[in-house]
Amino acid sequence: MEPVTLTTDRLLLRPPAPRDTETVLAAVQDPDILRWTTIPSPYLVEHAQSFTEQLCPAGWANDTMFTWGLFLPAHLPEGEELVGMLGLTMRAPGTAEIGYWATKAHRGNGYVTEAVLAASRWACTELSIDRVEWRAEVGNHPSRAVAERAGFVIEGVLRSGIAHQGVRRDCWVGSLLPSDLGLPSTAQYLPAPR
Repeated sequence: MEPVTLTTDRLLLRPPAPRDTETVLAAVQDPDILRWTTIPSPYLVEHAQSFTEQLCPAGWANDTMFTWGLFLPAHLPEGEELVGMLGLTMRAPGTAEIGYWATKAHRGNGYVTEAVLAASRWACTELSIDRVEWRAEVGNHPSRAVAERAGFVIEGVLRSGIAHQGVRRDCWVGSLLPSDLGLPSTAQYLPAPR
């Protein structure tokens, strides 16, 4: 698929490009990003180059991972400024997993929640996704808060659900369905009886 750019009321979501390598490298030096994500640690220039020059373009080209940098638009006084990163990874037909991080200077402004909603709507309408999954290591309360504000239903804890820095860890899991966004599903959904 050709890379897609999305916009929200406050953000420009565009695929990271080689010109963003230094910006991504600087942002990911934040200990909180390294602590809670599966990004390599230490994060070196070659990691940032591989991400912007190979990983992101390949994900779009082979329809396996759709990554956006979250930017304040260039027409604002600050100019185009990175506020975070978001990716949708295809896990199974009709299912994508969402992951994200925010730069330290822009946390708490609702930017990531805004981007999660935009990317999830896009996935449901353009990719026929019927389940967007969110996972985060138990204890990553900022990530959980974003997911809950975006409307994800927290479904529980997966024991040993993720690997981070060579260690298996428990993780929270949640989902967002098209119906949570007021959108139709592409496949019939029969919820469990209550």
